Amino acid sequence: MFLIKTAKIRSFEKGLLFRDGEFEGLLNKGRYWFSDPLNRIKVHVVSQRDVWLMHRDLDIIVKSGVLEGQATVLDLKDRQRALVWIDGRFARVLGPGLYALWTKVRDVRVELVDAGEDRFNHKDLNIIAKSDAVEKELDLSNVEPGFAGVYFKDGAYVETLGPGRYMFWKNMGKVKFYHVDLRETVLDVSGQEIMTSDKVTLRMNAAITYRVANALKSVSVVDDSKQALYREAQLALRAVIGTFDLDTLLGEKEKVAKDLEGTIKSRAAEFGIAVQALGIRDVILPGDMKDLMNRVIEAQKAADANLIMRREETAAMRSQANTARLLDNNPTLMRLRELDVLEKVAGNSKLNVVLGEKGLADRIVNLL
Repeated sequence: MFLIKTAKIRSFEKGLLFRDGEFEGLLNKGRYWFSDPLNRIKVHVVSQRDVWLMHRDLDIIVKSGVLEGQATVLDLKDRQRALVWIDGRFARVLGPGLYALWTKVRDVRVELVDAGEDRFNHKDLNIIAKSDAVEKELDLSNVEPGFAGVYFKDGAYVETLGPGRYMFWKNMGKVKFYHVDLRETVLDVSGQEIMTSDKVTLRMNAAITYRVANALKSVSVVDDSKQALYREAQLALRAVIGTFDLDTLLGEKEKVAKDLEGTIKSRAAEFGIAVQALGIRDVILPGDMKDLMNRVIEAQKAADANLIMRREETAAMRSQANTARLLDNNPTLMRLRELDVLEKVAGNSKLNVVLGEKGLADRIVNLL
């Protein structure tokens, strides 16, 4: 009994002919009949509308040479990558391996790239970055405005990058990319319990305004530059505040802040941070110390008020003494003064005045 097999190949298809597991060639458009009583013949029909020729025996098919003029064959090595455009649209990034892409039905363009350059640059970088399959071969990093990207490869510093989009080949070395905030930032240092030079324990809150001046130092000298600045601020507060007494701290905060700022600045610069300003926000005293301070202030205010009253009384007495001397030396002025007094008295009562030759001082004043 004879077994006849048929295969129909359309215009956009190709047939892959195998006999006894061996590849024998391509079949073009047409209908084919095969006598195969032992079932040794197989025809795999593939569409060229699907650009990618995927087959487990692709290496054998490629070595036969039948794809020449029909497909683009790529045999990518470890350091090679390929960018594929189909019909003018970016399709895929190809890693190391063997590929065959049909070129008769679809417009296929392939660009070979050396992945030895870890950082990937391309004029169509933004388009490539949007591809779904790009993450398999490339790492994407976006550096936002106000930030810097510090790029290391295999533990060695490469460069510092400004705002933008960057891509790096995977599996070509250990790449580390740090995003560093260069914007001005305020760091609160709160709740530090410190003892002053006169043995008063208090709590102090401070605020530090800073920015990263050297992105490389900020990620390579210390593990966490912000935490390192906070730690240095704590140490500086304890060291500097301990040299001042309580009265100086309360009365000369600006001087204390400047001493603190100078102490922190030099240390912060060592790990890439520029301290812009430092301010003391609050000085919090214990409850019993607050009561004592309030009593001291109250006593000081009472003493100040008493002193002011004594000064006013002294000034008033001095003024009266000066007035008495002036009236004693000037009888006419004394008479005018007497008339002023009488005028004020007459405003509220009835006044009879008897005048004589020797003046008011020697006459009888009768108030009714």
